[in-house]
Amino acid sequence: MLKALEGISKDERVGFKAPGIMGALGLLVLYFFGIAGREGEASFELSRKQDLVQIPALPIESATLGLISGILMLLIAGFALYRSAQNQPTPLWISTSFGFIGVVALLGWLAAGNTVPVVFIAGTALVLAVPIMLGAMAGVMSERSGITNIAIEGQLLTGAFMAAVVTSLTDSFTLGILSAMFTAALMSMVLAVFAIKFLAQQIIVGVVLNVLVIGITNFLYQQWLTEDGENVNFPGTLDIVKIPLLSDIPVLGPVFFENRITVFVALLIVPALWFVLFKTRLGLRARAVGEHPLAADTVGINVSRTRFWWVTIGGAIAGFGGAALTVGNAGAFGREMSGGFGFIALAVVILGRWHPISAALAALLFGFSIILRVWANQVSPGIPTDFITMVPYIVTIIAVVGFVGQSRPPKSLAIPYVKG
Repeated sequence: MLKALEGISKDERVGFKAPGIMGALGLLVLYFFGIAGREGEASFELSRKQDLVQIPALPIESATLGLISGILMLLIAGFALYRSAQNQPTPLWISTSFGFIGVVALLGWLAAGNTVPVVFIAGTALVLAVPIMLGAMAGVMSERSGITNIAIEGQLLTGAFMAAVVTSLTDSFTLGILSAMFTAALMSMVLAVFAIKFLAQQIIVGVVLNVLVIGITNFLYQQWLTEDGENVNFPGTLDIVKIPLLSDIPVLGPVFFENRITVFVALLIVPALWFVLFKTRLGLRARAVGEHPLAADTVGINVSRTRFWWVTIGGAIAGFGGAALTVGNAGAFGREMSGGFGFIALAVVILGRWHPISAALAALLFGFSIILRVWANQVSPGIPTDFITMVPYIVTIIAVVGFVGQSRPPKSLAIPYVKG
């Protein structure tokens, strides 16, 4: 009976937008990166000097790489077109492979005559994506249960502030991270109470919470942290942990298994949330509450309690993402240092179709864009950095229109439920 609550129709036409956009992007890559590409050889470095296993660099002409990439992307677009003609959706691995090939072509185009430090770019992109990824997990948890969480930005900022201050005062990373999660969870409780008990407009409550947190942290930063930064805003960063044997795997080892604990935990949270959400009765109840709360109530599910705890626990995860900004990366709190990551996390939730794995992959796109802007300015100073900065956002808009247009949010998202 509970499975019927999901109410997902299997008779919907898949449509041809996704293969159409894939084909257009493939043609653009083929022409601009291949036919009209830049002269010079791009060398892809797959190993660092300190790595135990050394892999020779892979040199290839930038224009040749663009041609090959464009042709492969057009072939994938053709396969997606075939599946659409059979009324079958484009699998996630197909879309991911398509995007990966496009990224390789972009890197080769930028690095014409230079080297591409693959491990450095991939590892840094992962670190920078962690706050967005965890904010997106909070968004997935909230919205799957029917509550719109616009306050992710404030939850990240709260977590970043508390982690930096508490760690500095107690000299304990554990207490700093726990305090970040606790305070962000309290903030989520406020959102949940107003949305569930008082039936307030959820978007307005989220915006107010964001503005409130920004104002409070800016005031404390100006009046307290800048005056006594050495004692209250100098937590440092967590040590980098190397997992034996796994960290020695070429390319993947340094990226995934030689990192700070915040990255490891984030990589565990994503599949764990997927498992709970789609493979357990607890997750099925949460999805039922987000889809058909009346039907869920009829079969004995406490709608209010379910929504309250999913929003609250999601806030704690976002708080951990905020801690990853300070003790997991920057080493100190900065004014409004979340920098819109919470709003990007909301876009990631939609781009990922309210699915933890897809949302995590989308978050990596933005982490990649941040490091790409810095790296591209070094290897190709003649290319405007504003152009590089726009790339992931343009891709996101295209993806939302072409790939996410057929998906839908939970049916009861942002709709208050009144029992009886």
